[in-house]
Amino acid sequence: MNLADVPIGDDAPCFIVAELSCNHRGDLETARQLVDAAADAGASSVKFQLWLSPDDMTLDRDDSRFVLQAGPWKGRKLYDLYREAQTPKAWLPELFARARDRGMVPFASAFSRASVDFLETLDCPVYKVASPELPWLDLIEYMGQTGKPLILSTGSATWAELNDAVDTVVGNFALLHCVSAYPASVEDMNLLRMETLRDWFGVPVGLSDHSLGYVADIVAVTLGADIIEKHLMMGGDMLDSTLDGGFSLDPPGFAAMVSAIRSAEASAGTSDWDDTLADKQAFRRRAVAGRWVRCG
Repeated sequence: MNLADVPIGDDAPCFIVAELSCNHRGDLETARQLVDAAADAGASSVKFQLWLSPDDMTLDRDDSRFVLQAGPWKGRKLYDLYREAQTPKAWLPELFARARDRGMVPFASAFSRASVDFLETLDCPVYKVASPELPWLDLIEYMGQTGKPLILSTGSATWAELNDAVDTVVGNFALLHCVSAYPASVEDMNLLRMETLRDWFGVPVGLSDHSLGYVADIVAVTLGADIIEKHLMMGGDMLDSTLDGGFSLDPPGFAAMVSAIRSAEASAGTSDWDDTLADKQAFRRRAVAGRWVRCG
């Protein structure tokens, strides 16, 4: 799979995505800082989420079906959450250009046909299908008609829904294992499911991570993850003031994750056996004469 001339899978380095989500807190300058922080940390890519209105996502209702009953956003109305978390489309031309100038691949999750149409004007190189949208086969088909690769997140899908989504995809795609909990417990990560996805579908796989810290990301890379997606936020008081702060990394944490991933990749080395052992000869047991021995 090639994504904006960046190879994914095979022997390519892990493609590390900084998910910016709503961590800009509705402030364009913070969004700019996040793009720069992602580049400084060594991210391969930055990802945005685009819905043009909360009406793309839910209905403006107050009954219990539209109010979260558990988790970090318990008691919040979905409509209000999506309004607060929205990234204005007017920002994206600048932010895409900024990411490209910093050597990263910008792309986005799209939540409607209109979002896809707008992202096409930015030459979005790949589309993300968020976990809740995986059963929306019409949207997946519409994304595929752009001719761009797709990255599908599997967090809230049944096996039947996943197979239907894959059958709908035309062209290159990758699959991300995901636990749709915020934050996700390390004990619930089940990272070996990446192997199931790879074996069953034969495509690049990775992890969309909502857990605390980055232990799960390092383990995922050692298990062969081709893509890691992790939320990035600015530091300081934002931990408590952004909707996704509880499962995001600040810039130093994200940089540490990238460094650890690259070290994990380097430590994996090769499976080839080297019989020369040239650098180990000095430590091998051998017979050595302790005094002069007359020969012949």
